[in-house]
Amino acid sequence: MLPASNFAGKWAGYLVEILHVILSFIVFLSLDFLETLLCVMYRCLDEFFEGKAPHCYCEKRTDGEEENEQSETLCGRKNLFGQMRFPGNPRRGKECDKVTSDHQHQLVNRWSDCGCESCVSWMKAGDQKLHFVVKEPSQDSSEGSKGNPIENVIFLHGFLCSSSIWTETVFQNLSESVKGKYRLFAVDLLGFGKSPKPRDSLYTLREHLDMIEQSVICPFDLKSFHLVAHSMGCIIALAVAAKYSKSVKSITLVAPPYLPSSKDGASLAVLNRLAGRRLWPPLLFGAAFMSWYEHLGRCVCFFVCRNHRAWESLLKPLTGRRDLNFIIMDLPRHTHHSAWHSMHNVICGGAKYMDDYLESLIENKVKLYVIQGDRDQVIPIECSINIRRKVPNAEVTIVPNANHNSVILGREKDFTETLEQIWVSSADINGTGPG
Repeated sequence: MLPASNFAGKWAGYLVEILHVILSFIVFLSLDFLETLLCVMYRCLDEFFEGKAPHCYCEKRTDGEEENEQSETLCGRKNLFGQMRFPGNPRRGKECDKVTSDHQHQLVNRWSDCGCESCVSWMKAGDQKLHFVVKEPSQDSSEGSKGNPIENVIFLHGFLCSSSIWTETVFQNLSESVKGKYRLFAVDLLGFGKSPKPRDSLYTLREHLDMIEQSVICPFDLKSFHLVAHSMGCIIALAVAAKYSKSVKSITLVAPPYLPSSKDGASLAVLNRLAGRRLWPPLLFGAAFMSWYEHLGRCVCFFVCRNHRAWESLLKPLTGRRDLNFIIMDLPRHTHHSAWHSMHNVICGGAKYMDDYLESLIENKVKLYVIQGDRDQVIPIECSINIRRKVPNAEVTIVPNANHNSVILGREKDFTETLEQIWVSSADINGTGPG
């Protein structure tokens, strides 16, 4: 028989959970209603400022969109007020699908996005390639590496980040031997950092993959390379590795969002797991708020991203620093359109392709490494365990006392040393090939 204290503690836990469920239901019900009102408001504002209101995803689709590589979560999110008819809020049915046909690469800035020089500089580039930073092998360090071919490494960042997470960490802590032998590419993914942010792009996994090919792999004629990716970038890295399985020497995934499930419900399963409609913990509530509500999320982006220069001006005197930390600078360097679609079409929509990608790596014996912190509250640690079950030969490292970001930040030197060991061991296994 349980002691009275244990019995009371057990029931207290049940009561707290019930209260949490009730409060979560009330809060998200209110947000559902507010989202419906904002749908009407943004339709009116878009028509006023631009003459035409773009289609949103408030209505459930009426026919298949999977062929368009869009996630079912875009139009499949539940909203109890979604079927209400407000003036100016017509039911759209199949119009949800029309978004995919208007691909003319509009280079006009949206009225609710920032129009400063740094945010729209990509529009002036003629080729519309991704922005990336290349660290070429240093001549001094390469003296001892003469006769050995240069090896290539492609780095892909996570959600709401940029190539800075690599250039400010790994690039600064390379050993002399690696500096002379490795050429590093840190890429700003489509829709983030200094890369293009076309407002008519759907930011599907295919578009991200195509842009990496057109910007890095093909122009530099990369015959072989290593891949390193964090968070959302892991899904894109797996897509690259699956297509170039004969060229990839190793792939290192840091906090990969992998939740195995049936292909039919994979996208919604990921949304509910990574952005469940709950108030606690706060990170989960924030993810749910931005992932379930298209128009509420646009309000946040309007407040934060469009006014990022004002926030930066306020933060500089408060922090006493002339240059703010790159994490703060990277956070608003996206549009709501690019972040919204990347979240749904890559993180959620990419779930249905993950098993196929991993099976391709197994078949081609690509060396897979996984690193994750044991205190990660963004990506459940079970994701890394799932990969180990799917790929028995994968080497999984769980870093103690590290969260989603501190698995890299704050331990840059150790993290870089781990990467270098992976590259060297992969070269020993595969043999040194052409760069």
